[in-house]
Amino acid sequence: MNWMRAKRFFRPRLLDSMHGYNRAGFTQDVGAGIAVGVVALPLAMAFAIASGLKPEAGLFTAIMAGFLISALGGSRVQIGGPAGAFIVIVYGIVERYGLANLILATAMSGVLLFLMGLFRLGTLIRFIPVAVVIGFTNGIAVLIMLSQIKDFLGLKVATMPADFFGILNTLWLNLHTANLAALLLALTSLSLVVGWLRMSRRLTDTRYRWASMLPGSIVALVVATFTTWLLNLPVETIGSKFGGIPSSLPGFAWPEFSWDSARFLLMPTLTLALLGAVESLLCARIADGMIGDRHNPNQELMAQGVANFVTPFFGGMPATGTIARTVTNIKSGGTTPISGMVHALTLLVMVLVAAPLAGHIPLAALAAILMFVAWNMGEWREFMHLRQYRLPYRVTLLAVFFLTVVFDLTVAVEVGLIAACLTFIYRISSLSRSEGVTRMEQPGLAGFEHQVQAWRLYGALFFGAVKLIESIEDQISTPTLVLDLKNVIYIDSSGADAMMNLVETCRKKQVHLIVCGLTHQPLDMARRSGLVKHLQAHLQPDLSSSVALAVSLSAEPAR
Repeated sequence: MNWMRAKRFFRPRLLDSMHGYNRAGFTQDVGAGIAVGVVALPLAMAFAIASGLKPEAGLFTAIMAGFLISALGGSRVQIGGPAGAFIVIVYGIVERYGLANLILATAMSGVLLFLMGLFRLGTLIRFIPVAVVIGFTNGIAVLIMLSQIKDFLGLKVATMPADFFGILNTLWLNLHTANLAALLLALTSLSLVVGWLRMSRRLTDTRYRWASMLPGSIVALVVATFTTWLLNLPVETIGSKFGGIPSSLPGFAWPEFSWDSARFLLMPTLTLALLGAVESLLCARIADGMIGDRHNPNQELMAQGVANFVTPFFGGMPATGTIARTVTNIKSGGTTPISGMVHALTLLVMVLVAAPLAGHIPLAALAAILMFVAWNMGEWREFMHLRQYRLPYRVTLLAVFFLTVVFDLTVAVEVGLIAACLTFIYRISSLSRSEGVTRMEQPGLAGFEHQVQAWRLYGALFFGAVKLIESIEDQISTPTLVLDLKNVIYIDSSGADAMMNLVETCRKKQVHLIVCGLTHQPLDMARRSGLVKHLQAHLQPDLSSSVALAVSLSAEPAR
């Protein structure tokens, strides 16, 4: 029984994908996996370097986390690995707390992600407002581009600060150290990436299908590396800055944690977990739309949790679902998690075989690739369409964007969620209203307007809308009061408490209170709060019967 329960809660999509799996499908997945591995190679190194880590950290993450996310995840085609969204957070953690505490924060975020999936919280991520997601996504894109200016221009800066104004000040003070060779190399690489993408989109001849499958980032990386080596350009490379890339996977390492700084890691850990969950599930939803499938969000979160718990102890960094690599996987023909596992094995082979060659890769070319990734990552058209939305949406999006860029992603997400919650409360409370029932609607009230007041309530009777009950309470002027709650869809504890106060007020004023139309959740809350017991015979099914009872009771004092 315990095994069956565990099987129901933890079931990787890989198991279901194997039903009817054949050689043709395997061949297709292997081809897609190799294509994704080629795309992931420069991105993995670039994300790690931009995060303040060595390039192998990105490669190890793409290999191990990519394999685990595909093997254990809830999506058939999602590709996991290091992502641009983590750059700002990881760089800040390394800068403030050190590499050892980054490992701790990543591992703790893995535990949180696994628990979120275990307790079936995957669907709750969808409740994060679009304005918040777009705001911090665009903010992160700006910060990524800003962080790459140093290598794009070839500036001689030992260490870059993590804060926005510090970055601007450092870039300005060191602008005179710009390297013309690095700038030309970066511009050429960026032009190749953009030009190759546009060319591959226009190619319709099947003979040139290989060109559309080959990513522009690889073309730019190969050209820039070969040019740097051939001309012996005076630019910084992976070899000159990091000493190259090891040609083997690292072993398990338990770092020496600094508990004095680790106690401050709660918010960074929560941010890593929340951002990882949002990124992975948004990516999975995009993939679902492309292949006509539906992923298991809770299983996906548990897989992300396992990957983020294991990977940092082997030299890795935070990982999540990646949109660019997932889309490449789908377009290359990947149909099962096997393609994601092959992508990880492809990267492993590249590291084992071609690691010595990676030392010649110029950092300017990687900066250009990241500039392109960051530009595509942002949803810039949303700024142009802001006039189409209401003021609260605009304020939330711009506030999150501004706070992400200028202050901190954690602060931005917190403020954004609070603003979104306040906006939601305001909107729901504004939609909740009350109106008086006239004799035109209820002929039975004719001649009894001075003895009976009837009100119809709409919307939700919650803590943000209890003023409706308080307003009715202040206007009681007849021996009998009728409340029609047929159009009330929700009552919370504050609403139930306001109703109980109204019952007590009516009792003191000797006013008969009749309530009708309670159904579903409002009726359940009325029972649990004791409201039904206090109303007793004055609880009616509809307004007509309530008015008839009110007319008969209007001449009697309330008990």
